[in-house]
Amino acid sequence: MTISIGDKLPSATFKTMTADGARNLTTEEIFAGKKVVLFAVPGAFTPTCSNNHLPGYVENHDAIVARGVDTIAVVSVNDVHVMGAWARFSGGEGKVQFLADGSGDFARAIGLDMDLSAAGMGLRSKRYSMIVEDGKVAQLNLEGTPGQAVDSGAARILEQL
Repeated sequence: MTISIGDKLPSATFKTMTADGARNLTTEEIFAGKKVVLFAVPGAFTPTCSNNHLPGYVENHDAIVARGVDTIAVVSVNDVHVMGAWARFSGGEGKVQFLADGSGDFARAIGLDMDLSAAGMGLRSKRYSMIVEDGKVAQLNLEGTPGQAVDSGAARILEQL
């Protein structure tokens, strides 16, 4: 079942890269008592994700935070090392929290996983964005067109904040 507005995010553990190496972060640590913009991409370093989706959040970081957002985070079914490299390469380090959902457990738990085995990519997350307030989904934007980052992009989130 796909997560909906008003639903509480399920408990999950992500990995994130820090100066001291990989660190576990739980949904409670990320979302409890905070207003968080979370967006998901099918894969770090993929064209739409790197050229269209992530840059909007990096470029609009200050405007998003100015509207009361505590954290902007991106999640992908990639390992923590790939997400750490993407953070450094993209210029998003320090502006966006990069969360690795290495086995896709979170994507499956919220019903936003997809099978891209035919493309050689295996289990991935659908492209979406959401505003999460104290662990509950306040807004949810599923991307309607493959290869696009319009419905789930930073401009859409700014309209909703």
